[in-house]
Amino acid sequence: MTGANPFVLSYDKLTAIAELIRKYLPSVTSIGSFARITDVTPKTDEELAKLRAFGYDGLTIGIETGDDDALRFMNKGYTSADIIEQCQRLDAAGIHYSFFYLVSISGAGRGEIGAKLTADICNQIHPTLIGQICLQFIPILNFMLKYSVGTGKRKANLKNTKRYGRSSKICRYRPSLRQWELPMRTSFMGNCRKTRKSCWRFSMKS
Repeated sequence: MTGANPFVLSYDKLTAIAELIRKYLPSVTSIGSFARITDVTPKTDEELAKLRAFGYDGLTIGIETGDDDALRFMNKGYTSADIIEQCQRLDAAGIHYSFFYLVSISGAGRGEIGAKLTADICNQIHPTLIGQICLQFIPILNFMLKYSVGTGKRKANLKNTKRYGRSSKICRYRPSLRQWELPMRTSFMGNCRKTRKSCWRFSMKS
């Protein structure tokens, strides 16, 4: 299920959707969904297990990063500890999941720090895939506005942030890949040299 994070729906609504899928699309054996970490929190362990029995599997979760400073700055509403706790509950329920990780979300000069912190939490849980997406800064975002006004120091930080944002488009994912210990697939989005269109590239960490 796509469109924002449908897994935010209540247990009753998700089971109702699953029953309709069983009725009208009996060949469907699993139901994937985009989700946030905070979508898992209110559901009980029993509800998660029953959702798995209804066919829910393969959640795609935008954890963004394992860097708590960046998570707080972006007002994500959860911490790295929450990511570990809720994903361990998904593991117990038998629900597989993959992650989106935002390259350079930790800010100028903190790319490797953010990668290592993200790798640290991923090594404690079991994502089947980690998709690394390049971060692009746009002027209307709150954190850009924060750095575009005020002292000269903040303006200097804005320049650094823009520079870091541009470099992130190269998708320098190798430092974080070296930190991951568990077997998993990783992917990153970049531009295809022939078509110049966005495309996914995959690699295997064994």
